[in-house]
Amino acid sequence: MSGQTTRRTVLKGAALAGAAGLGVAACSTESNLGHAVTPTPTAPVALGAPEEIPVGGAKLYREQRLVVHCPAKGEYKAFSAQCTHAGCVLDKVEDNEGNCPCHGSRFDVTTGQALQGPATVPLPAVPVRVENGKLIAGPKTASKA
Repeated sequence: MSGQTTRRTVLKGAALAGAAGLGVAACSTESNLGHAVTPTPTAPVALGAPEEIPVGGAKLYREQRLVVHCPAKGEYKAFSAQCTHAGCVLDKVEDNEGNCPCHGSRFDVTTGQALQGPATVPLPAVPVRVENGKLIAGPKTASKA
């Protein structure tokens, strides 16, 4: 009987180890961009008035999955607001730090750098500009000839 108990214990342990491995794989940092297929816009995205972003501060555009920082009057830097760990969208920005609600990663929204893991890869930069008094993020549209 003790032989069967040992065998069951070994099999049970192997099954638990396998299940734990799946959990680790599901939350892996192997992907540099989490589960995002396209973490940055593939077309221009209008964000509104540039004056909405205070100089030295940042604004989260959660629905557009973007965060924009204003280092100086008339200057803007944008980053994807999609966490590079598992692809969750940041839920808030406080003191120029973006927070990921899923696993606690934190990012410097002035540089995109990961400050606290599990994310280790910075947020991807996104081109941003002011056109006709509106803040536009993403690639420029092809001009018509």
